[in-house]
Amino acid sequence: MKFGIDRLISEPALHRPLTGRRVALLAHPASVTAGLVHSLDAIAALPGLRLSAAFGPQHGLRGDKQDNMIESPDFDDPVHGIPVFSLYGKVRRPTPAMMDCFDVVLVDLQDIGCRVYTFITTLRYLLQDCAAQRKAVWILDRPNPAGRPVEGLQLEAGWESFVGAGALPMRHGLTMGELARWFVATLRLDVDLQVIEMQGWKSGAAPGFGWPLAERSWINPSPNAASLSMTRCYPGTVLIEGTTLSEGRGTTRPLEMVGAPDGNARALLRWVQEFAPDWLHGVRLRECWFEPTFQKHAGQLCHGIQLHVDADSYRHDAFRPWRVIAALLKARRALQPEATLWRDFAYEYEHARLPFDVISGGPRLRQWIESDAASAADLEAMAAPEERAWIEARASALLYRD
Repeated sequence: MKFGIDRLISEPALHRPLTGRRVALLAHPASVTAGLVHSLDAIAALPGLRLSAAFGPQHGLRGDKQDNMIESPDFDDPVHGIPVFSLYGKVRRPTPAMMDCFDVVLVDLQDIGCRVYTFITTLRYLLQDCAAQRKAVWILDRPNPAGRPVEGLQLEAGWESFVGAGALPMRHGLTMGELARWFVATLRLDVDLQVIEMQGWKSGAAPGFGWPLAERSWINPSPNAASLSMTRCYPGTVLIEGTTLSEGRGTTRPLEMVGAPDGNARALLRWVQEFAPDWLHGVRLRECWFEPTFQKHAGQLCHGIQLHVDADSYRHDAFRPWRVIAALLKARRALQPEATLWRDFAYEYEHARLPFDVISGGPRLRQWIESDAASAADLEAMAAPEERAWIEARASALLYRD
């Protein structure tokens, strides 16, 4: 198969319209060709093209910033002699001076299919500002490694944030090109948008179910997006960032685990298996021990649970990570009600709201976890209609059919 960047480079009819225009690139470390050449270098080598600037999202063009709210500075690229502007530094959307540097911006970002991943918000801001300034946006499309499944409550009105770009469920099932089409339609943007589509992407094909295993190397789009397994778990495990539990940051399996120094994994597993057995299909949960080297509980031995989604027991359409983690959090509160569960700190530039609610896109999931009377069926009654509605709402944005 071919990603958008590979088609742009190899097909003259696609890149010829860029001749003589000032071109900027929004990219990160995973923005590479099939030959592992960074897109910045590959695009700069195209004849007749004037590369005038580059942009980096959260974690930076080089992917060197480890954690949330660690900002990247602007710098000059030493090879190409162009400015590289940070969209996660002093600003999170391009300034007028930055916009003056280009006529067309190419977006080549590897997303991982979850509303909380901030590249989505950066895309929205860029589309809005390019519409206002009459600039063109070209999306060099890449796979959604989490595939097409949809899960989670939709973000509530008024809960938009840098981890909540719009009324998306937690696991949205779109590529960046499709997301751009959805933003343009729902925000009614008058912008020159083009999507350089992939060729041969089969979102439901095993064993990758969205990612072309054995065809393309995995490169971390952010420091903790360390594997395909992480992308499958992330729509659930990202919720742990808003809690006092560890999500495995500071280990070699970040965002595939949940635990704490006072954890009791066996009791949690028993509770969840009784409470919501239907939510545990397609994944295996294993009791484990780990000691983070940084972030929450650094240097402390944690008792926890790892989500295994990389063996023949994995069932892509059956695995529901958002529900699995919701059930584990409800189990933690039920079994250890005296322990503080919700973490209160500045999260992605939100200072007045509880981080868990910011991540969740509203308070409803937390309220369900806190309610002693709330059942698994109650959460299903909230989430399932919104999931079905999203599948219908996204249909017009889809570019690929298996």
